[in-house]
Amino acid sequence: MRLFKALLFVAASILAASCTSIHAGDPDMGLKPRIIVLTDIAPGDIEPDDMESMIRLMAHADLFEIEGLITSGGWNSGGRAYPAGWKDSLSTTINAYEKDLPNLMKRSGQKRFMPLDNEQDRQMIGYWPSADYMRSRAMLGSLELGRAKIGKNNRSEGSDHIIRIADEKDERPVWILAWGGANTFAQAVWQVQQERTPDQVKQFLRKFRVYTITDQDVPWHWRHSNYPFSSHFELRRDLSEDLMFFWDESAWLTQNDIGSSNWSEYAEHIQNHGNLGSIYPKNKWGVEGDTPSYLHVLPNGLHDPSVPEMTGWGGYFEWGLGMDKVTYSYTNHAGAPNEISEKYENYFYPAIFNNFAARMDWAAYGEGNRNPVARVNRSKGLEVLEITALPGAVLDLDASASFDPDGDALNFRWWHMPESGTWEGEVEISGADTESAVISVPEAASGKTIHVICEISDDGTPVLTSYRRVIIKVR
Repeated sequence: MRLFKALLFVAASILAASCTSIHAGDPDMGLKPRIIVLTDIAPGDIEPDDMESMIRLMAHADLFEIEGLITSGGWNSGGRAYPAGWKDSLSTTINAYEKDLPNLMKRSGQKRFMPLDNEQDRQMIGYWPSADYMRSRAMLGSLELGRAKIGKNNRSEGSDHIIRIADEKDERPVWILAWGGANTFAQAVWQVQQERTPDQVKQFLRKFRVYTITDQDVPWHWRHSNYPFSSHFELRRDLSEDLMFFWDESAWLTQNDIGSSNWSEYAEHIQNHGNLGSIYPKNKWGVEGDTPSYLHVLPNGLHDPSVPEMTGWGGYFEWGLGMDKVTYSYTNHAGAPNEISEKYENYFYPAIFNNFAARMDWAAYGEGNRNPVARVNRSKGLEVLEITALPGAVLDLDASASFDPDGDALNFRWWHMPESGTWEGEVEISGADTESAVISVPEAASGKTIHVICEISDDGTPVLTSYRRVIIKVR
């Protein structure tokens, strides 16, 4: 018996050591956000946009639990059925990712992969999934567009997979990121509606957050006059009580515009960096218009993506009437939400691009700059911090425990984001450019919330930035 216990102890020690070498990153960062991508990816000579966004996603695969890569119809297919052969572009990207993985894994100190069954369970931030895992998550979805196609003849491997993911015992929400049409998701909803009780349907819907890059479930030339033909229309109109739906009409346009205006930076810092960079195509119109969908979910300490007004790298959203003039969702197509979203999209763009460029250096060389680790009031992890204070209080916020894994010097900036909170007036911040800031809570802010951002940048090449958000709840 003693020998048996000793063997168990040795086995447990080996398992613990192997898990350390697998996960490698800081366990305080926690589990990854879960995403399912619906992409109308196409060959580069037809439309390179989705391929570009997919390459950037692969370069950030240590930050996302990629539950599905589902190819389906969108504007790229121009109103016809999505050609199944276009899925080869996804396979090409995964193959390039596989070749770059040995270098990318050095970013987290990862030595090997978990068994595939374990990869399909839960992944921690910092873990690079295997190419076999990516291939197991790649599949075809709905090839046709429009709500009229929803029904028993529209069922696909993709719609079945979405249902399986929702049924897993996992408390984390699943983000449906629609780079093309969300028809595959609408089909999954229809299937559940046919087979389950109304309460079970509600439970299913509440597992998801849907972020659509415009509304691509109708052909481009139908866009402005035929929204009711889109399956998105029905999701927004009939299910908004239970389904959180983000309809972006700002971030994708800003990303397209800035990217194309600065194409030389992509040519210099992205193209031909590693195997992923070698297949990064030249743009035809905009650059990476679909990327904001996962930038919104990217875990960098800046926000909680399930809170629409808590602006992150993927834009700002408010509940409002959509461009179809009928349905409501979280959107940013006009007015103040559009202005706020565009303001922060422009502000964050340099940090977003630098993050990509640094990772492509890792893909190419196995070395390069890494992000600072931001800790406020010694709080580890990435969660939003909440502090309760009285009107007129003076609060000390201390980021001195922050550090840079490469030993680079750190630069601090503390600033107030008025659009996210309910206090829109001025907030006095002393020491705003130091590691420790002093916040003077306004006397008139009783009952309000104040959002303060701690922004920490290193002096590496390229400059990389991390964040922590502090919400001050004033009594």
